[in-house]
Amino acid sequence: MNIALKKLHQYMGSIFFYTFCAIIVLLCLFPFYWAIVSSLKSGTEIFATDLWPKFITFQNYSTLFQDTTFSQSLLNSTVVALSTVGLALLLAMVASFALARIPFRGRKRILLAILSVTMFPQVAVLSGMFELVRVFGLYNHRSALILSYMTITVPFTTWTLTSFMREVPKELEEAAIMDGAGYFTILTKIFLPILSPALVTTGLLAFIAAWNEFLFALTFTLTNKARTIPVTIALLSGASQHELPWGNIMAASVIVTLPLVALIIIFQRRIISGLTAGAVKG
Repeated sequence: MNIALKKLHQYMGSIFFYTFCAIIVLLCLFPFYWAIVSSLKSGTEIFATDLWPKFITFQNYSTLFQDTTFSQSLLNSTVVALSTVGLALLLAMVASFALARIPFRGRKRILLAILSVTMFPQVAVLSGMFELVRVFGLYNHRSALILSYMTITVPFTTWTLTSFMREVPKELEEAAIMDGAGYFTILTKIFLPILSPALVTTGLLAFIAAWNEFLFALTFTLTNKARTIPVTIALLSGASQHELPWGNIMAASVIVTLPLVALIIIFQRRIISGLTAGAVKG
C-alpha cells in the first residue's frame, strides 16, 4: 500500500511538473508564434482570432524589403551591434585580466565602480552622452550609437569576465610565467581559449542589448542613414494615424527576432558551458 502511494505521488508530481513546464513554454513562445501568424495575414484577417491564417501571404515581408528604409535600418543594426560586441569584448577581456590576475591597489573599488555604472538607468546619462556626441561631431552617425552602447555593454562584460577569469587555476599562469611568457601571451594563448564559452555568453548578451536598444538610437539619430531597427519599427507603427500597418509591424518583429534565435541555437552549447563555468570545482 505504501509503495502504491509513493508511486502515485511520484506520478502526480511528474504530471504537475511537466504541466507547469508546458504552461511556461506556452507563455514564452505564444507571443512569437502569434507574431508569425499575424505576419502571414493580410487586410482585416489580421484581426481574426484564428490560430492559423486561412490564406497565407508573404506580402507584408515583401513590402518591408521593397522599402529601402527597412533594409538600411537592418544593416545599421547589424553593423552597430557587431561593432559594439567586438569592442566591448576586447576592452572587457583586457580589463578583466588586469582586475582578476594582476594585484594592484584599488581593485575592489574599481570593480564596485564598474558595478555601480550598470545600476544607472539610460535616461540618467542621456544628456551627458548627447553633449559628448555633439562635441565629437557624431550626431546622426552609427559611431554615436557604438560609443553610447559601450556604456551599457563594457561594464557588464567586464564584471562578468572578471568573475570567470578568477576561476582559472593560477597554476596555468604560473607555469606560463616560468616559461617566460608575458601578460599578452598569457592572455591570448591561455585565457582566451579557456574563456571562449564565457566570451560567447557575454558577447551574445551584449549583442542582444545593442540590437534591441531604443532610447539612445532614437536620441542620437535623425535620418534613415543611421537609424536602427527598433526606431524604424516605432516610426512604422506611427506612420499612419488612421490605420496602423499591423501586418508590416508583425513581419518586422519576426525578422528582428530571427537573428537572435539563430545565434542562440548555433551557440547553445557554448552558452550552457559559459553559464555553468565555475559552478563545480574539482
